[in-house]
Amino acid sequence: MGCVHGKCCCRYPRSSDGDNREDLGRYAQVQTHILAGRSVESAQVPSHNFRLEYSVLTQRGFYPESPEKENQDSYCIRTQLQGNPNVHFFGVFDGHGQFGTECSVFVRDRLVEILSNDSTLLDDPVKAYNSAFSITNEELHDSDIDDSMSGTTAITALLVGDMLYVANVGDSRAVMAVKEGNRVVAKDLSSDQTPFRKDECERVKSCGARVLSVDQVEGLKDPDIQSWGDEETEGGDPPRLWVQNGMYPGTAFTRSVGDSTAESIGVVSVPEVTTVHLTAHHPFFVVASDGVFEFLSSQTVVDMVNRSADPRDASSAIAGESYKLWLDHENRTDDITIIIVHIKALSNSGGGATAKRNGGRTTNTEKETSEIYFTPSASEGYRSVRSELSEVSCCQTVSSSDQSSRVVVSSSLD
Repeated sequence: MGCVHGKCCCRYPRSSDGDNREDLGRYAQVQTHILAGRSVESAQVPSHNFRLEYSVLTQRGFYPESPEKENQDSYCIRTQLQGNPNVHFFGVFDGHGQFGTECSVFVRDRLVEILSNDSTLLDDPVKAYNSAFSITNEELHDSDIDDSMSGTTAITALLVGDMLYVANVGDSRAVMAVKEGNRVVAKDLSSDQTPFRKDECERVKSCGARVLSVDQVEGLKDPDIQSWGDEETEGGDPPRLWVQNGMYPGTAFTRSVGDSTAESIGVVSVPEVTTVHLTAHHPFFVVASDGVFEFLSSQTVVDMVNRSADPRDASSAIAGESYKLWLDHENRTDDITIIIVHIKALSNSGGGATAKRNGGRTTNTEKETSEIYFTPSASEGYRSVRSELSEVSCCQTVSSSDQSSRVVVSSSLD
């Protein structure tokens, strides 16, 4: 979801079956062309004797009222950061607003460069992530790009040896596949930062935002009754952020890079960071824009990847199914970008006895279970995994210098 002036605010009627078939036929031709031009790349991780095999697909959405509209998604895959063969980066950036493409590309290029030049990256990836997002956000504000009503979300995965650090700003998503017996289960590595989340909703309200759906702000529904339910049932008219005395900016997310107007009502660029110690129980992970997950669950996406030996086939199938479901519900689709990363030849004994340093704290990782660590984005102690995020105020500086408040989340995170 984007801002009310961007790609997601148009209310098209549900299209007919005939229209769907025609559009899907055109889409199938486009997808065949894209598949033929893509390849599966690989990157070695010599410190733990395994390798990554990955593929990416990015597809412009179908916009019948804006046929010249650009694909505002962008992505970045950078291997061997800082010349280190054990450090690799994957990111998807979903732009929104009039200058969303420019914002997306700017953040794509600058974020990874800032991380690459950070001398603390290997010692404290979480601190480096927080710093990189803050600097990138300020540089975007100071650039020639008008980000007053435009910006981008960012979902990124940084692999350092057998540790994976996922930083999320916005409502794109990263998902890990985890082997549990005979099943492969989806574990979300990020939590969509939208007003559907109570903690995020309360946080932006404390910064002065009105949180209302379009129907509410237009007077069609009672603005005092906030009964928008959950994201799955109320996706057509989600809660959005508005200034107190205006009909803007209308963002459907609570965190982004850019969106300088929305910053005044609590939209921040502070990432939520999740850390995973990779083991043989982790066959692959997916990093994708919200166009994929609007109508597909994380488990469905993992199932589709698991059924395909070739990540190119999986990404094409996911994009095709997403496109079909979009047209089942609306007369348009979103831009779609998917990075699928397979983890090959990683054994539980390959590096399981090592310890990771992060912010001066050493954590023993000699475990075969699938532990997921959620790192709070501020330095104070917190009561729970998500409730602390309401403490991130638009009026305060968020520090990541003390990571001792890390919360361990079990592998059942969903």
